Amino acid sequence: MPGEFDLIDRIRARAGRRPDVVLGIGDDAAVLRVPPGHDLVVTSDTLVAGVHFPAETSAADLGWKALAVNLSDLAAMAATPAWCTLALTLPDADAGFVDAFLDGFLELADELGVSLVGGDTTGGPLSITVTAHGLVPAGEALRRDGARAGDEVWVTGTLGDAAGALAQWRAGGPFSAKLRYRLDRPTPRVAAGQALRGLATAGIDLSDGLAADLGHVLRASGVGARIDLGRLPTSRTLADHFDEARRWPLQLSGGDDYELCFTAPASAAFAIEQALAACGVSATVVGQVQAGAGLAFMTPEGEDYAPAQAGFQHFQGVH
Repeated sequence: MPGEFDLIDRIRARAGRRPDVVLGIGDDAAVLRVPPGHDLVVTSDTLVAGVHFPAETSAADLGWKALAVNLSDLAAMAATPAWCTLALTLPDADAGFVDAFLDGFLELADELGVSLVGGDTTGGPLSITVTAHGLVPAGEALRRDGARAGDEVWVTGTLGDAAGALAQWRAGGPFSAKLRYRLDRPTPRVAAGQALRGLATAGIDLSDGLAADLGHVLRASGVGARIDLGRLPTSRTLADHFDEARRWPLQLSGGDDYELCFTAPASAAFAIEQALAACGVSATVVGQVQAGAGLAFMTPEGEDYAPAQAGFQHFQGVH
């Protein structure tokens, strides 16, 4: 069985290197060159076995998702991903697992031009922590505190697919391969986030569900909002497996969408549609920001709707 430093050498041999990496894996710390006129955006997320993914999830899918959830945070801030670190806690030094994990992790890293520049390996229950670094022109990061009354509320892509897959898994199957793919291989909306610079007023990525995550934006901005449930973007696959009454909880509180939710004035709608179309990303207006506080939901019949739960929170139950 390989030792810790054997695993590190294995990882280093496969990690790519951007020209702005002065010193990467192999020293006490990485040295990175931030270009003039840019702000550095940093985020970190942990995936824990039994909390964030089913035990049978493949190593390659874990690798992809561990990086994707971090790049989704950078996308929400309109940042361009640049570098990342990886801390792997493994039950044993399984070189085959590490190789398969890197297959997924580096597939996404290479696709988006991200260099793995350091991290750590330890023994223990399976846990994966990634810290991702991105760059944004100075002062142009998209934040949570810019929403204003009268803005429209948008979401990219479709909502509820990953939560639908998790619901099917918990029920013991059968399950949809298309929904499960959305759970295991989320697509971070990096290009869309960059396209929203100067157009959106506030943004967040949808990791814990629309109700919870939009709520963070509203509190930071000091406003409220109304969401029209009939406008929630729904994939054909989700509609085939879940009727409307069962879809709404998945779309509002299920989490794991990793789409972007953002606000923008109505006057920016055409420019937003053009900018996102150029990225190949769909987006839908699902509601409106209002003065005051709170988040309200309305059915297509005009009735009030209250989600059973706001969204996932650690220490208050499992996902």
